[in-house]
Amino acid sequence: MIKENQNLLNKINAFSDILILFISMILAYLIRFHIFSPNTDYIRLLKYIQFTIIIAPINLIIYNFLNLYHSFRTTAFKKEFIQIIKGNTILTALLLSSLFIFKLVNISRWVIVIFYFVNITLILSKRLILRKTLSKMRSNGMNLKHVIIIGAGETANEYLKVIKENKSFGYSYAGYIANSSNFEGRKLGNFNDLYKILSTYNADEVICALDIEDAKYLENIVSACEKSGTKISIIPFCYKYIPSKPYIDQLGNIPIINVRRIPLDNFGNAFMKRSLDIIGSFILIMLTSSVMLIAALIIKCTSKGPIIFKQNRVGLNKKIFTMYKFRSMKVNNEENTGWSTNNDPRKTKFGAFIRKFSIDELPQFFNVLKGDMSLVGPRPELPHFVDEFKNEIPLYMVKHQVKPGITGLAQINGFRGDTSIKKRIEYDIHYIENWDMLMDIVILFRTAFKGFKNNEKLIIKNKSIISDVENLKCNK
Repeated sequence: MIKENQNLLNKINAFSDILILFISMILAYLIRFHIFSPNTDYIRLLKYIQFTIIIAPINLIIYNFLNLYHSFRTTAFKKEFIQIIKGNTILTALLLSSLFIFKLVNISRWVIVIFYFVNITLILSKRLILRKTLSKMRSNGMNLKHVIIIGAGETANEYLKVIKENKSFGYSYAGYIANSSNFEGRKLGNFNDLYKILSTYNADEVICALDIEDAKYLENIVSACEKSGTKISIIPFCYKYIPSKPYIDQLGNIPIINVRRIPLDNFGNAFMKRSLDIIGSFILIMLTSSVMLIAALIIKCTSKGPIIFKQNRVGLNKKIFTMYKFRSMKVNNEENTGWSTNNDPRKTKFGAFIRKFSIDELPQFFNVLKGDMSLVGPRPELPHFVDEFKNEIPLYMVKHQVKPGITGLAQINGFRGDTSIKKRIEYDIHYIENWDMLMDIVILFRTAFKGFKNNEKLIIKNKSIISDVENLKCNK
């Protein structure tokens, strides 16, 4: 049943995309000739509708090539968003190129450009509404995909936990198949009974979630699923060590999984990110120069010691670099190993204020300009704490495979300062493995609107401004 539903949904998606294509062209025509240039002698609308009939099949081919008519049940909207941008960019580039090559002077280039933005907006809106509608339906028990789990160990338990916690995915758990009986749900039989069970139960998909001790059954399980014509998906017992987007190479006929895929290892990606860092940090230095000048003068006039606090941090490839901050504490002997607290006597009065609003972080724009840091990335740590955490936190050292950042995915999700190191590393790993330019831009915008103010208490004349209590590491 789920296959028929998916086919119907794909047809509805394709038909509505074509309908939006015509609507977008008509709107682009009206905007160009009735709003921007109302007194212009223009080509009749019928010509543009005929032109849209020609490009409609091209649009379908491009969207299908980009997997935009496949199931998006568990696909993030961001991925669909990017693919739609790509599809429309390719289509528009082809149209403009064709107009130039074939000398089609009776089609306005400006209409095509306006069409590009209108079509993207309408397609994204339609797909977002469709997602929300289907998600609500699945949460209410409709449009479900019925699955059988093979296995009864930790891997199977993790999978079951995920589908139970995400009702919007629309998975209905029918039962499990295993030789043991110590698993949640209805036991349908043993491994050797699989073919018979699949002939009895009309499951949409079988999830093979074997632990390593049951790997010997895998060949027979795959054979039974193929013989019965049942779709099977396999969760490797080593799934914890495989990234969400693995890079698979091949040696002869043996597939080799690259455990840690890092998009920024690609020269083109690294070049784009560095370009954003240079341009962005230069602009931000210009915009915040007056704030930095005032902060520097107040620090100089209100406390003894240097204006800029320099501290060694661990950066890309575990190399030590000097990170700059405005000094917010009195000069002390615990600068490289100590922790700060809300009532830390080392903090100056003005230092507490600039830490509250992250003004002390502004000199790090110069670190970005130098190339030691990036605008976005995992926060750099003191060498003392790196030595401590690398033996305690799994995957902790992976964060050093990219440049550290002023802000990051963990910070905009509330994990800054003295919060869960483990959770911060999870966000850092997700960022490293799934980086794209759009993610950086989104993080920067979210930081601008909500990320500068931290949750330290600001002490003024022994009276605290109440906020959520979070202890921050020294000069973090």
